[in-house]
Amino acid sequence: MDNLEAQTYETFEKDSVKYIQYQRAVSKALVDRIPDENASTTTVVLMVVGAGRGPLVRASLQAAEETGRKLKVYAVEKNPNAVVTLHSLVKLEGWENMVTIISCDMRCWEAPEKADILVSELLGSFGDNELSPECLDGAQRFLKPDGISIPSSYTSFIQPVTTSKLYNDVKLHKDLLHFETAYVVKLHRLAKLSPSQAVFTFTHPNYSPDKSNQRYKKLRFEIPIETGSFIVHGFAGYFDAVLYKDVHLGIEPTTATPNMFSWFPIFFPLRSPVYVKAGSPLDFHIWRCCGSTKVWYEWCVTSPTASPIHNCNGRSYWVGL
Repeated sequence: MDNLEAQTYETFEKDSVKYIQYQRAVSKALVDRIPDENASTTTVVLMVVGAGRGPLVRASLQAAEETGRKLKVYAVEKNPNAVVTLHSLVKLEGWENMVTIISCDMRCWEAPEKADILVSELLGSFGDNELSPECLDGAQRFLKPDGISIPSSYTSFIQPVTTSKLYNDVKLHKDLLHFETAYVVKLHRLAKLSPSQAVFTFTHPNYSPDKSNQRYKKLRFEIPIETGSFIVHGFAGYFDAVLYKDVHLGIEPTTATPNMFSWFPIFFPLRSPVYVKAGSPLDFHIWRCCGSTKVWYEWCVTSPTASPIHNCNGRSYWVGL
C-alpha cells in the first residue's frame, strides 16, 4: 500500500462537497450518540483512520462545534510527509488539546482506548477497489461494540458501455496486460447501454462470522429492443456510499453527489468487443478475489457469446495488501 503524493492530497482537499457530507454525517452521529443533556459532560472519542493532511479532522471538529459536543480525536496516518503537514495544521488551529496524531499504519497501531466513532475516506471509484474493506475490518478492533463507522456501507455498480475511443486507446498497447487492467477515467465519448446494477456491498462495522471479502456476482443486462444491435467494449463502474443514515455520497449516475470531483468512474475493458443483437440479454460475471498479498478483480461475459475470464489470478492487475 503506497503513500499518496502531495498533489493528490491537494486535489482531494479541494473537494469541499465531500467534506460537507462527512461533516453532516459526523454531526448526526454525535447527536445520536450523546443526548443534549449530556453534551457538556461527555466526551466522544473519534478516530480518523487514514487522516491524510487533516480534512476529515477539520470536518469532525466542525461537526462537534456545530452540535455542541465535546470531542477527542485520534488522527492515524502512516504517510510521514502527511504527518508533518498534520502537525502544522493542529498547531496552527490550536487543536493540541483535542487532537492526538498517531504516525503509524492503522494495521499496526494499538489504541489506548476504544472509539465511539471511526471515520475514514478509503473509498475508490468502485467502492472497494482501494482496500477499504480490508482496512476497516482491521480497524474495527478500535471501535466500541456499539460504535459507529463513517461510512457505514458502500455498494459498487456497473453497466455495459460502447466506447470505441477507450477500447482503441487500450488496444494501442498491443498486449494482454492492458486489456486486463481496470482504469479510473473521466468518461466522455461513450454510450451507456443499460442502467447500472448493484454489484458488491460492504457494511461496517462487520460483525458477520464470515469475514471473507471475496465476492462473486452474475448480472444480466436487458437492453431495450429500440436500442438496436450494438457493440460492448467494456463496463463502467461506480459506487454509492452511506456515510451515516440518510447522508450519502457517490458517483453512480442516478444518485451521484452533485459537484463532487474526487472520483472518476472505473472502466473494465473487454479483450474482444461483444456484438449484441437487438433485444438480446447480456450476461456479465465479476469476481473480487483476495490472496495473502493482494486483492484483484476477474471478469467475463457469457452471453450472447463467451469471452475469456480477464485477469485470472490477478496476473495483470491487482492492489497490494
